[in-house]
Amino acid sequence: MSDAALKLHMDAIVVDGHADTIGRALDDGEDLGTETGKGHLDLPRMFRGGLDAQFMSCFVEPKYLHRKEAAKRAFRMIDAVKQWAAKYPERLAIARTAADVRRAAAAKKVCGILCIEGGHAIEEDLGLLRSFFELGVRYMTLTWNNSLSWAEAARDPGKVKGLTDFGRDVVREMNRLGMLVDLAHTSPEVMAHALDTSEAPLISSHSSCRALTDVTRNFPDDILRRLPKNGGVIMITFVGPFVSQAAADARAKALAEIRSRIQAIADPVERHRLERAHLKERDIPKATIGDVADHVEHARRLAGVGHVGIGGDYDGNDEWPVGMEDVSTYPVLFAELIRRGWSDRDLAKLSRGNILRVMREAEAVAARLRRRGGRPRGTSARSR
Repeated sequence: MSDAALKLHMDAIVVDGHADTIGRALDDGEDLGTETGKGHLDLPRMFRGGLDAQFMSCFVEPKYLHRKEAAKRAFRMIDAVKQWAAKYPERLAIARTAADVRRAAAAKKVCGILCIEGGHAIEEDLGLLRSFFELGVRYMTLTWNNSLSWAEAARDPGKVKGLTDFGRDVVREMNRLGMLVDLAHTSPEVMAHALDTSEAPLISSHSSCRALTDVTRNFPDDILRRLPKNGGVIMITFVGPFVSQAAADARAKALAEIRSRIQAIADPVERHRLERAHLKERDIPKATIGDVADHVEHARRLAGVGHVGIGGDYDGNDEWPVGMEDVSTYPVLFAELIRRGWSDRDLAKLSRGNILRVMREAEAVAARLRRRGGRPRGTSARSR
């Protein structure tokens, strides 16, 4: 990597759309202010990789829904992020707005932005959605891998098709609040329904392009082509089997055999854990930095440079491209894009300009809806 490329990256504000790191602090007791040698993200590696702002995912495993503790789990994860910031106030801030991100960077701090992964965290109650927003949550992923009564997941089809009427109300209420609607993990039907419903730009916090890697978690081209009219952003993930077809095919073959052995296990998170553990023992081809750059460029071709960002999904997977094993490696991706001819202006849009614009526009839509007399939506799906 050239010194010029490294300086350009380190001088820029870089915002990443998704990391599952906070569970390491809450469940494993890790001190994320130090470099523990575990996982993929901590404060030292954020500074070393020039990562200025990270959407910190409060991922609520479906098992908490079954225990009727989904919202409680989300509240605990939100608190864990805030406790992390309180322990290291000189280095880490909590951001609620695009302006907060810029202020933190000017103060030489990194920042965390609260978000929730899994719409089941609201327990079909829009009052809980409003409470999460008041605590600082600035996006919610409508589904995880499990479909809900009101929204269909990409990997769990058939329960509903797309969004129900209540699902559309969730999108409208998020618009009214100024909370970003995240389409990662959702089915193409949910993506289309959300695009039809939302007055604010949408995001996908950690997805790649299905035309290049044909897996259900990736965005189809027809949805990418709709992003410019909505103003939304797809944030390209770095997960190997999402950016490399060879990795995806080998993983799918291995998973078929693994799943035949663990099919009796009902809990989807426990199955997911076992799948990851067994996959580590398999010889899955590694993706490359070039694979990630290919997805970034495909999204740029179809949606335009104003609608692409980055969402690594660190601490949510173990299958990374060679040379991109944690958040300290961001400069190598930007060096590859510079090698491909990306301008400073386009890199600025990719690294922070597009997602900060979306945050500002969501704030503006919320203000407009409130001026227009928009009222909170009803309390729960069951009341409809």
